[in-house]
Amino acid sequence: MLSRREVLSLLAAAPVALGAETRKPNIVIILSDDQAWGDLSVTGNKNLSTPNIDSLARDGAMFDRFFVCPVCSPTRAELLTGRYHPRGGVRGVSEGLERLNLDERTIADTFKANGYATGAFGKWHNGSQFPYHPNARGFDEYYGMTAGHWPNYFDTILDHNGEFVRGKGYVVDDLTDHAMAFIEKNKTKPFFCYLPVNSPHSPMQVPEKYFEKFSLMNPVMKNDKPEEEDLGMTRAALAMCENIDWNVGRVLKKLDDLKLANDTIVLYFSDNGPASARWNGGMRGRKGSTDEGGIRSPLMMRWPGHIPGGTKVTQIAGAIDLLPTLADMAGVRLDSKKPLDGKVLTPLLTGKAPANWPDRMIFSTNNKKVSVRTQQYRLDDQGRLYDMVADPSQTKDVSAAQPAVASKLKKAVADWSSEVFPFAGPDDRPFPVGYSKLTWLPARDGRAAGGVVRSNKYPNSTFFTNWTSKEGEITWDVEVGKPGEFEVVIEYTCAAADVGSTIEMSLLGKNAKAKVATAFDPPLQGATNDRVVRIESYYKEFKPLSLGRVSLPKGRGKLTLRATEIAGKQVADVFSVMLYRRT
Repeated sequence: MLSRREVLSLLAAAPVALGAETRKPNIVIILSDDQAWGDLSVTGNKNLSTPNIDSLARDGAMFDRFFVCPVCSPTRAELLTGRYHPRGGVRGVSEGLERLNLDERTIADTFKANGYATGAFGKWHNGSQFPYHPNARGFDEYYGMTAGHWPNYFDTILDHNGEFVRGKGYVVDDLTDHAMAFIEKNKTKPFFCYLPVNSPHSPMQVPEKYFEKFSLMNPVMKNDKPEEEDLGMTRAALAMCENIDWNVGRVLKKLDDLKLANDTIVLYFSDNGPASARWNGGMRGRKGSTDEGGIRSPLMMRWPGHIPGGTKVTQIAGAIDLLPTLADMAGVRLDSKKPLDGKVLTPLLTGKAPANWPDRMIFSTNNKKVSVRTQQYRLDDQGRLYDMVADPSQTKDVSAAQPAVASKLKKAVADWSSEVFPFAGPDDRPFPVGYSKLTWLPARDGRAAGGVVRSNKYPNSTFFTNWTSKEGEITWDVEVGKPGEFEVVIEYTCAAADVGSTIEMSLLGKNAKAKVATAFDPPLQGATNDRVVRIESYYKEFKPLSLGRVSLPKGRGKLTLRATEIAGKQVADVFSVMLYRRT
């Protein structure tokens, strides 16, 4: 017979046990940017050490063949929706082409509707202006950069819930700090924490304490074509990967310290293949390619007590599978009105998958080029067939030896293309105005004419320059969704010798203008912190100039900047237009 003390002890413990059984698991998704499958020690790279990321595979599951997209924003869209990215209108990585259609329901929408606190900390890359902004796509908390490329990784300007703030320290550390603060804040209820860090994407900036190990390193493992490998890029990328690993360790320790590790599903993967030639398991292709090396990503998933440690998932899977799988594991109801392309992978993770797990096709596309993968074969975007089991490096076209397989997959590609590409035809979506306190229209989303040009051919993080005549103009195709009074502010620089020009903004029959009365001519920055000479634009600080207030009606039009008078050789360099709602 139990003593009174033992009975009371059991009764006191009962509610805790029940809560532990019924509480929905927390979700932490860590997504790296431009990290190769081979940029981890767990995948066999002896050039670096990533013990914290590796631990997720040791303590949970590792997918052998997990596929994402050839470039950044499409992968993020597929994670968010469980659907192939063309269905959601994602066409590219800049100039608005990266935006996810507003009628798509996101993974954050789903978890928020089921009682989760939701936060995203890092590179969004699926739309900047509300209602494309992450705070309008299901995330209660957002801190990071909405663009695909960010020009500075130290004490940089970041978006915090739709307002710009100055970050602190190295950006990946800063993003992780905010993610951990979110976890701490929501430790007593289920949370969905999305941490899409923006490295090892260029610019190749990393703190010295990580770079010093690699600064003179001669990699013991190199790309299969060593003549194509830029050792500077490799060294910087590996240093950035070790920094990511340190931050993953911080997140895992935070979960341990809060005693949340057993209640939290943690995922780690990358958004596409490497941007430079380096060791990647001998696979063909890198970022931008639909070949194996461009789209194979590591994926580790840990949930103690539910996913056995050391699980190896050999079946092919993709980013489209994450939403339905996480919803299933968490017992969260999917309420999307659109059919998902992804599959529930829970049985593969829990060891309950049938021996005859059905084969499937996973499609990959970039610039309308399409490749398709089955468990054994890949048909590349040129129509060549490879046996990926016998020939994982894609060296021998076997379409002549396997004509039936080649024919079947070619038909599948044609059918899939005819189904999904109409959703991503020519992009006629304007940039929305008026749905938040601040609408930010950066140079990357605008167009220039009359001699005005961007500071670099890659639009992200550029500014407009060479504005030397009255024929020059800068425009944004916008639609005012919510009318009201707005203050029009431009971010500019201007040399002292050029001060005095007048800039006018016009939109929907309304005008505002002001004279550039103050010189502000800071130097270009970035080279000092770059470990490798960048190909994208350098950056500089910009000064705000108010052009005044306008009352904007609802409607679509071209927001246009023109110079009504020019005082010097150039009007100004312009980084963005900011429309602040005042009523």
